[in-house]
Amino acid sequence: MAETPKIEFPQADYPIRVIADNHENLQEQIVEVMKRHDEAFREEIVEIVQSSKGSYCSVRVAILATGEDQLRALHEDLLKNPLVRLVL
Repeated sequence: MAETPKIEFPQADYPIRVIADNHENLQEQIVEVMKRHDEAFREEIVEIVQSSKGSYCSVRVAILATGEDQLRALHEDLLKNPLVRLVL
């Protein structure tokens, strides 16, 4: 059986995608969480794509991933937001 690939840390530009309800303050809320977990987070790289009906959106960001604990905490913080449906 093939071994699961390991992520080497630190990992620059580690991609994260958040699927959430579309809301006018969603970007600010996502950016706030990202900055708590990556002090060097660049807000200008946030990409938002709305669903065809505009009910949901996909928020794409990238962070400097420093370890599994950071990624786990970031995932948990994002899911605390009631607008967030899924974090990839």
